[in-house]
Amino acid sequence: MSLISTLGPAKPAVRHVEAAPDGQSVSLLPKPPLPAQRLLGPALVLLLWYVASGAGWISPAKMPAPGTVVTALFEMIGNGALASDVLASLHRAGLGLAIGIVGGFSLAVIAGLTRLGDALIDGVVQVKRSIPNLALIPLFIIWLGIGEPMKIAIIALGTLVPIYINTHAALRGIDRRFVELGQTVGLSHYRFLRHIVFPASLPGFFTGLRMAVTHSWTALVVVETINATSGIGFMITQARIYGQTDVVLVGLLLYGVLGFSSDALVRALERRALSWRQSLAQ
Repeated sequence: MSLISTLGPAKPAVRHVEAAPDGQSVSLLPKPPLPAQRLLGPALVLLLWYVASGAGWISPAKMPAPGTVVTALFEMIGNGALASDVLASLHRAGLGLAIGIVGGFSLAVIAGLTRLGDALIDGVVQVKRSIPNLALIPLFIIWLGIGEPMKIAIIALGTLVPIYINTHAALRGIDRRFVELGQTVGLSHYRFLRHIVFPASLPGFFTGLRMAVTHSWTALVVVETINATSGIGFMITQARIYGQTDVVLVGLLLYGVLGFSSDALVRALERRALSWRQSLAQ
């Protein structure tokens, strides 16, 4: 158990109440979450799509009905085309995200804990933050070519920034009393990092990780339209050329499912890693 988790807000959540004018206490905490409540919004959108298609409010040539899209999905699963494209996209997004996580976290620790690192790194990352990845693609094509290294580098660069920004902010916000306590009990540099720095950086790191996962999928959409021969983006591009609107929607739904699932996975990891923290989400 780290010093942060030991000395942090370990007390159980206190129901903060406020006296109402009539003397009765009023709960200010939100109600407990409903089972699978995050699926309600997407399910409502799908229901509206189904109703609008069935009522003829949407032209089938521009927006096929959900049943047509599901049929196209099963055909692609049956002929094996979908599996190869999904695996290619997962490989690119996963590799770029992993590089971005390691790079962003390492830079945040160096910049957050040393004055020299802060002077050399933080300004560069802030400049990169204002430059969209789309503007860097021509330069990366010149440097790395038009193959896989360029695609993975663009994804890694897009995921590095949110990891760095949020982890760096968490590190700079460490309570000075924890550092003074570490000095008082004689912690070594390793134990200082293990028991104070890393636990204190986790809330910011997970916030950045959720943003980075989303950025990896959005960057993937862009890079897979550039000289790709596999992947979901390539599948969408080919379907657009041949006017296969149902296949385009299959690709977009896949991006949505992958993004939603990966965000849910990060949320679950965050709850497990920060189980010592009491928040409104619990």
